[in-house]
Amino acid sequence: MRRLWKEQAALTGNVATESNGGKVKRRSHYPSTKLNQLEAPEHTQSPSLEMLLRRLRATEAQQDDKFANILDVVGEFGTFQKRLVALTFIPNILLAFFMFADIFVFTAQKPYCNTSWILAVDPNLSEAQQLNLTLPREPNGSFQTCLMYLPVAWDLESIIQFGLNYTESCQDGWIYPETKKRSLVNEFDLVCGKDRDTEGVQTMLTAGLLIASLIFGFVSDKLGRYPTILMSLLGLAIFGFGAAFVNSFHQYLFFRFGVSQALVGYAISSLCLATEWLMGQHRAHAIILEHCFFSVGILFLTGLAYSLPHWRLLFLVGGAPVFLLISYIWIVPESPRWLLMKGKLEDAKQVLCYAASVNKKVIPLSLLDKLQLPGKKVTKASVLDYYNNKHFLKVTLVMGCVCFTVGYSYFTLSLKLKNLGVDLHFTQVIPGIMEVPACLCCIFFLEQMGRKWSLIATLFQGSLMCLLVLILPSELKSMIILMVVLGEFSLAASVSVFFIYTAELLPTVLRATGLGLVSLAWAGGAISSLAVSHQKLTLLPIFLCCISATLALFLCSLLPETQDQALPDNPEHCFLQTRNMAEDPFTEEVVSGDGTAEVMKNTILNSTMLKSDLDIRLGRTHLCMARERKETHGMTEPQAPR
Repeated sequence: MRRLWKEQAALTGNVATESNGGKVKRRSHYPSTKLNQLEAPEHTQSPSLEMLLRRLRATEAQQDDKFANILDVVGEFGTFQKRLVALTFIPNILLAFFMFADIFVFTAQKPYCNTSWILAVDPNLSEAQQLNLTLPREPNGSFQTCLMYLPVAWDLESIIQFGLNYTESCQDGWIYPETKKRSLVNEFDLVCGKDRDTEGVQTMLTAGLLIASLIFGFVSDKLGRYPTILMSLLGLAIFGFGAAFVNSFHQYLFFRFGVSQALVGYAISSLCLATEWLMGQHRAHAIILEHCFFSVGILFLTGLAYSLPHWRLLFLVGGAPVFLLISYIWIVPESPRWLLMKGKLEDAKQVLCYAASVNKKVIPLSLLDKLQLPGKKVTKASVLDYYNNKHFLKVTLVMGCVCFTVGYSYFTLSLKLKNLGVDLHFTQVIPGIMEVPACLCCIFFLEQMGRKWSLIATLFQGSLMCLLVLILPSELKSMIILMVVLGEFSLAASVSVFFIYTAELLPTVLRATGLGLVSLAWAGGAISSLAVSHQKLTLLPIFLCCISATLALFLCSLLPETQDQALPDNPEHCFLQTRNMAEDPFTEEVVSGDGTAEVMKNTILNSTMLKSDLDIRLGRTHLCMARERKETHGMTEPQAPR
């Protein structure tokens, strides 16, 4: 459509009708210099017309995308695509469950030394009497948690009369008389100096996320989306559900490391699969819906943790749905874009024909024959291209900075809420509930503002809330809680937009690798937040929040918009798409505020008429040539093409 507009401007000139004067003005034959000089009254175009122009740009952008043409025939969002999106619901619930389960299995406990030695003196002592005789007290009258009186070989009357004076650390373990639920803390006695071992869980989880971001992104681009998803689901079954059967704390650490690998592997591969199967707004809606079910998983975890009395039951009941995913071996498809980029042309055609049959469509053979194998340079693309290709390097650095800011801000808000002493279940339920409408709001933002400005707006609001939380004094507890909830609302929206935007910026051959690289920055932001929170310098968190947010917002504004653009498959597509958007602002000028809705309607109408006029002229040319051949060679007069 853009080319038709230019041809019309170059060959015949554009005619713009002024609504207030009724005059007609013919424009120059040189659109490069006169295109933005439409004379019209100052009125804003209607949203419906902007949407129409946006769709026209999308149609023009997809004309050269053979896959887009085939997916149009298959059905943009038919039964096959709906089933593909529905298959992500259960895994995303489980991702949230296994990722945040540590919050509820390491609940705070109040331990007391096990002093059962005194029961040998008098086995009829109650638990209260036992503690009163064998444990020292704090100045406020409460029992000390990590000290006990040294056992003595006295009778009960002597102990009551003279008392015990010499203390030592706990020798025979601990008891938890005030605890109603069984957690990892009282299962493996992670108290009195051993409580620092619980920090190792976060370390192992974060280390697993870092390593998996490097490994599984590469594996997904190398082996495919389908095998990577199956490996990740197998990891969830072994290391997620299997955590209920560990016999030591170190075994639990190993299982948490393994489950973090599976989490990242599935998240990256499923995002790539949805991006490469779906088109336009359906792609964005599907990814947003996946994130909504991630929030549902947090609520599911909170409800189970509140009702179940044992941490092993939590993993058994919450992890049981993972066995439903065995059926994914037969029903999850491979990405046809990835198959084609890897030289598997026949497999790509087979997958596309299967999708068409599910949607009750038929792909013409002439359209399938247009699919061609890529060059060897494309099939051999590697992670080194992110260093050699300036576009990839720019996207990776910018999105890495954005991801670092999101991770740092989100963990800072969570730690602040935890330090306020808010109820554990409240800290998970409220953000989980807020994230669902936050993700749904992304649909409105994306349609009205596009990918880039939606990300900038949500990230700015989330960073601003984080800054206010750090500045406000602790006395304003209610205000801080409100700021935290609003901040997590905005950051949840920015995460959804971030993954949609990043997946559309990267080519198919290296999409998973790029997503893995930028995910490293998220883990870096989480580690930075944890490290800074333990520092005594109060200005350091504020300074890091301001610097990271400012840098991320500025760099993000340098990236191109991807809404209504064809999905790139190889590095050359990315380069051409970026160059075309930078060098050809024709469409943007047409949608600018200088022209009225009437002018733009005329432009669209004239472009359509021009195409018809060109077809008629072409038909007349063929007719004249046929008549000349008839006069010369006595041939029959052919029919003019319509």
